[in-house]
Amino acid sequence: MSNIAFLFPGQGSQTVGMGRDLAEKFPVAKAVFEEADDALGYSLSALCFDGPEEQLKQTEYTQPAILTVSVAAARVLAEHGITASFAAGHSLGEYSAHVAAGTFSFADAVRTVRSRGQFMQDAVPEGKGGMAAILGLDAARIGELCQQASDEMNCIVAPANLNAPEQTVISGDAVAVARASELCKEAGAKRAVTLAVSAPFHCKLMEPAADKLASELERVIFNDPTMPVASNVDARFVSRSTEVRDCLIRQVTGAVRWVECIALLKEAGATTFVEVGPGKVLSGLMRQIDRAQTMLNVEDAASLEKTLAALAESKTT
Repeated sequence: MSNIAFLFPGQGSQTVGMGRDLAEKFPVAKAVFEEADDALGYSLSALCFDGPEEQLKQTEYTQPAILTVSVAAARVLAEHGITASFAAGHSLGEYSAHVAAGTFSFADAVRTVRSRGQFMQDAVPEGKGGMAAILGLDAARIGELCQQASDEMNCIVAPANLNAPEQTVISGDAVAVARASELCKEAGAKRAVTLAVSAPFHCKLMEPAADKLASELERVIFNDPTMPVASNVDARFVSRSTEVRDCLIRQVTGAVRWVECIALLKEAGATTFVEVGPGKVLSGLMRQIDRAQTMLNVEDAASLEKTLAALAESKTT
């Protein structure tokens, strides 16, 4: 039984040039990009490989782009005989995890996340919402201070990404996010960093997006996952097709409970974690959550070789 967990990144991991090396060196990866281009009706591959960066940063393009690179990397791993026993993805990455688990087709997933990105972008007028990373303060205390700021300002702010014990992202109306950031600093937070995001993700302001996504997901055919996939919103494993749609809808307005998802994977027996897709954001979070864990990544041929070598060595020791 494999003790490998695949972790799939979310928005913020994108860079111009991502996936090019995989597509040039592995036909199975090139085929994923071609499938994405066909499903979307435009050249997502060109956007990933050549930019422009400003377009790649727009949510409706970012989400299918990261999904595509992640699925390409997962299929290259599969071609090399590397499979996982568990999967988890950060926000958007939960879709990549479900593609890897066979829960739905890649073509359906890439079309759905394009719509998801559009819905999330359109849910709140630009400038009205905001997000901030709070560093060095307990997540439960941050939740209390968000509630205090919400009450004071009569608008919404709440924890959105529980990324690491010392890193929680808050989301909501810009004025309430600013007030909550002040309160957190007064309570002893090391830093409160306003994030350059286009919308306040994972809070109640995203309800219009969740409603539209629910209709979109009605058209998707779901299968039982071939491996347990950790649900962001509940921090529990999803193993039946009937559960997936509801988890993905609630994920839009609910917090990403990443620390608890990693704990869940460890409890289930995962001892090696592989970040599958662009960047090393999740590797960085793992260092903050539990430095003792073996963390590898695959985003290009060089990182693939390192990961294959590390996995081969762990089998012989």
